Amino acid sequence: MRILGLDVGSKTVGVAVSDELGWTAQGVETIPINEAAGEFGFDRLDKLLKEYTVEKVVIGLPKNMNGTIGPRGEASKLYAKKIEKKFGIPVILWDERLTTMAAERVLLEADVSRKKRKKVIDKMAAHFILQSFLDSQK
Repeated sequence: MRILGLDVGSKTVGVAVSDELGWTAQGVETIPINEAAGEFGFDRLDKLLKEYTVEKVVIGLPKNMNGTIGPRGEASKLYAKKIEKKFGIPVILWDERLTTMAAERVLLEADVSRKKRKKVIDKMAAHFILQSFLDSQK
């Protein structure tokens, strides 16, 4: 059983997938979207769900440090509902506080240029979200 991890933004969705045993997460890609125009990348997401035979999706839920949910969190909840309805697949919302900062730190320590960081940061954040979820299941 594979699980897909998503880091949802207003312009991109970072994607990661678990191995078949659900032990490790690997970053896959970043899907361009346009939230304002109602373009959510579902055609590409559909292909990934089929390619990896995904049975569950974990979406990062950005919470404020005090635990409240702001506008980005509400957008992630809406995205989750759309996926459940469109694909009929269970979606779990997972607290993603600090995952993007953790991914940024790893890339900075690896001395990755700003231009290259921008291309992979969402995919890495999705990896951190999914790996955190997988670790909690053990």
